[in-house]
Amino acid sequence: MAKHRIFTTSVASVYPLYVTKAEKKGRTKAEVDEVFRWLTGYSQKKLEAQLEKKKDFETFFAEAPNLNPSRALIKGVVCGVRVEDIEEPTMREIRYLDKLIDELAKGKAMEKILRK
Repeated sequence: MAKHRIFTTSVASVYPLYVTKAEKKGRTKAEVDEVFRWLTGYSQKKLEAQLEKKKDFETFFAEAPNLNPSRALIKGVVCGVRVEDIEEPTMREIRYLDKLIDELAKGKAMEKILRK
C-alpha cells in the first residue's frame, strides 16, 4: 500500500499554516513552537533545524528525541477521524499535532493543551 502523501510532505511547508491558523485566533508562533516541543521533545534550536532542513513528517517524528508519553491523552476528532482510533503510528503522531494546533486556535489554555 502506498504511503499517504502527508508522510513525505515537509513539516516546513505546513508549519506556516499552523502559525497562521493560531495567529488568526490571537495565539502566537511561540505557542505553536511550544506545542511542537511538548509533543516531540525537540529543543527550540533543533526544531528550527528540522524546519530548515525541510524534513518530511515521517522523518521528523522518527527523529523526535522524546515523544511525550502524555500525548496518549489527546482525544477527539481531526479531519473527521478520532485520533485515538488511528492505528498507523506516524499518522497518529501527525494527527496529534493537528489536534493540538486546533485546540490552540480554539483558545484552549496551554495547561489543558499540554495535558498538565
